[in-house]
Amino acid sequence: MPKQYPVQGAGLGLRRAFMGSLADQLPTTIDFMEVAPENWIDVGGKYGRQFHTISEQIPIVCHGLSLNIGGPAPLDESFLMRVKQFLQTFNIAVYSEHLSYCADDGHLYDLMPIPFTEEAVHYVAGRIRQTQEIIGQRMAIENVSYYAAPGKQMEEIDFINAVLEEADCHLHIDINNIYVNSINHGYDAEAFMKALPGERIVYAHVAGHYVEAEDLRIDTHGSDVIDPVWQLLDIAYKHFGVFPTLLERDFNIPPIQELLKEVDIIREYQHNNSSFTDAAIANQT
Repeated sequence: MPKQYPVQGAGLGLRRAFMGSLADQLPTTIDFMEVAPENWIDVGGKYGRQFHTISEQIPIVCHGLSLNIGGPAPLDESFLMRVKQFLQTFNIAVYSEHLSYCADDGHLYDLMPIPFTEEAVHYVAGRIRQTQEIIGQRMAIENVSYYAAPGKQMEEIDFINAVLEEADCHLHIDINNIYVNSINHGYDAEAFMKALPGERIVYAHVAGHYVEAEDLRIDTHGSDVIDPVWQLLDIAYKHFGVFPTLLERDFNIPPIQELLKEVDIIREYQHNNSSFTDAAIANQT
């Protein structure tokens, strides 16, 4: 039996730059949308009304920016209670965060790599379980892009899988991050991806990045998705079955019709791989 996901199809990250036109007429080609709860909790006025209008028409998922799941500072439990209320108010089934840290005494305004160590596995897994207890539902953790691996004692894939297993949480798989890291750290992107636990996937990201040098890619979400990332998504669908997938675009945002062309590409890959889904799910069980 096909896996039941909390959302379906092809999605788009909701950005204020184009949300006015979406609130007036939501394109039927978008199946779900994603927001960072930090950007929308307690927002009122015009943007608040537009968000309410959109949320009544389409499923919303949350991808957080500031939980600091791997950081040394205590978890912000009051913030998580506000997240819990936000999830309940808008009937949001998915809350995901980055497998990284972004703060200590103050916010660092970047996603910093967690050392790939056994000690860090236990520490982060415990904080994920604590988060899940507070919000009252399982969360998802996203594999992140990183540019250095301080204190590394184990491979990235082993670290991610160990955290997922110990925390018993979902996986928010980012296809672009796998590709970017494969270039920056010299590993096989397809082999890495296939080593992730497909049964934990709740949805995926695809995005563009910046080519700094032949051996350095910067994860910017500021350009179109490139062919190797689309090809990796195609391989993922064939291996795991089709899962919900969302287009991220945070900078150099083009007109909404241009973004919808990339959402349509997601839908095309999903349609072309629909026949692989049952076999892929059977192989995972």
